[in-house]
Formats: sequence, C-alpha cells, structure tokens
Amino acid sequence: MDRNTIKDTGVLEQYLLGELSEKDSREVAKILKEDSELQAYFRKMEDDMEQMAFENAISPPTPIKSNLLNAIKTNKTNEETVFPLLQKKKVSYRFAIAASLAALFLCTSGWLYNEWKNTEATIVTLQKETTDLQDRLVTVEDDLKETDKWYRAINNPKVVQLVLKGNQKSPSSSAVAYVNHQNKEVILNPQGLSRLDNSKTYQMWADVDGEMIDMGVIAQDQEMITMKYIENAASLNITIEPAGGNDHPTVEQLISNVYL
Repeated sequence: MDRNTIKDTGVLEQYLLGELSEKDSREVAKILKEDSELQAYFRKMEDDMEQMAFENAISPPTPIKSNLLNAIKTNKTNEETVFPLLQKKKVSYRFAIAASLAALFLCTSGWLYNEWKNTEATIVTLQKETTDLQDRLVTVEDDLKETDKWYRAINNPKVVQLVLKGNQKSPSSSAVAYVNHQNKEVILNPQGLSRLDNSKTYQMWADVDGEMIDMGVIAQDQEMITMKYIENAASLNITIEPAGGNDHPTVEQLISNVYL
C-alpha cells in the first residue's frame, strides 16, 4: 500500500472513520508516520470534517458539554506519549461528535421542512375557508338587500294589505297581497297556500268588469312574489291550474278571492 493508493481509493477516509481492520489501520498509520506530505493531507481532511460539523453544530445541554470538556482534557494529558495521527480512538471520538452533530442538524432540517409543509397546507385551507366565508357574506348581503326591499315595499303608507283566505276547496290555504295603486305594484306572500303536486300550480287573476285577467303564476317556493298590476281591478282571485298556468281561469277551481 503506497501514498497514491491511500489517497485515491478512499482508504484514508476509512482510516479517519475507524472503518479499517486492525492490520490495515497499523499499515496506514505507519505510512502516515513516514510520509510528511500525506500527514499534512490527512490533517487537512480531519480539520475540514471537524469544521463542517461545528459550522452546523447546535449547543448541547450543559451536563453533556461538561462531560465532553472533561473527556477532551483527559485526552490531552495522554497526547505526549502517543503520535497524534495514530490515536485511532481520539480520531474516532472526535469524528463521532462531528457526525452526531451533523445528524442532529439533518434531523432538525427535516423537522423544519415538515413544519413548513404543514404550515403551507394550513394556509391553503385558511385561504379556502376565507373564500367560502366571503361567498357566504355576499349571499347574506344579497338576502338582506332583498329582505329590505320587500320590507320597504310592503310597509309603504300607500300600500293596501289584503288577505286571501281559502274557501271550501282549500280551507287551510291563505295568502297576503300588498297592493300599491300609486306605484302600480302588487306583491304576494304565498307561503300560506297548501302545497300542490308538480302537475298543478296556483294562478292569480284580476276581475275587471267581469273579465278575469291573468296576473301571473304563483311560485310557492318564494316568500314574496311581484305579480302583474291590473288597472281598475274589482277583486283578486286565485285558482288551481295545470302546471305552467292557463290562459283563462278554471272557475270551478277557484280557491280564494278578495275585493279591492
């Protein structure tokens, strides 16, 4: 085994790590002792590894630090009788410290990376929740505006409130109409009307001089509906018609009416 073999094949690194057999270690130690240039190369390699470890070092707890300092002091007292490069235990010990610190640094880095990824996922979730909340707020605002519009309309002093109660054909039904002759508006609250199956619908009519004029189909899934205003109406009437409405009222299906 010569200098080039030791440098080029990684034997010197194995010697530094304490991974060579006892025989190979003795042979490398002998060559190092006789070759000053190889000694300098080895010292630089040892110093580089030590520096890399301490650059990434994390301060150990006080008891561990004290034990390490005592161990180092003990080592120093023995250095006078042993050639430094041949102290395999000392080299292995120093490198073990460096390797432990480097491993601790890598573990900490992995933990920080996982924390960062978790934080990133949390931010994405919060952004989505914020967007959903903003959408709900917009919906609530729209609902409030709609409610305020209806409230102002039906509480106008010019509005006449009319209750359409169900007759014998639908005794449990009722609806409330809000008529504003000045603004020519009719608003209907149909929530009190009995539910119909999908084949039928309610329809509203205005009686003008004995003629029933269509005011529109009544949608039961709404709280307030704007119906068509008819001039000179004498009464308001509600009938049950086929789904989609009818062009003329089915008189025998009249369920409510009120005079204006």
